[in-house]
Amino acid sequence: QVQVVESGGGLVQTGDSLRLSCAASGRTFSRYAMGWFRQAPGKEREFVAVITWTGGNTYYADYADSVKGRFTISRDNAKNTVYLQMNSLKPEDTAVYYCAVRVVGGSDYNYWGQGTQVTVSS
Repeated sequence: QVQVVESGGGLVQTGDSLRLSCAASGRTFSRYAMGWFRQAPGKEREFVAVITWTGGNTYYADYADSVKGRFTISRDNAKNTVYLQMNSLKPEDTAVYYCAVRVVGGSDYNYWGQGTQVTVSS
């Protein structure tokens, strides 16, 4: 069982920045694919970003088109933590942000955090 805990949400203004953190348990954290998703009120959950282990010390990051150039996903394996740096925030970024873990060999995200609220005021 992998425990996943997000933090860092809050209320900000348009154009501000915010960094979300996600801590996950497990001795093989460095090999987990770590994803960020979000769900706005009345909408379905959507993909935001993912950072995937591709072998050795190499990782691949991918982003939703809506956040490319504004959000950056990164990880600190020594701390079992992944980050989502969000810059130039817009009101449409308002949502509950979830962190998810896909373990090595897994085909889907098996473990999810409880979510953290991000609200961007106009």
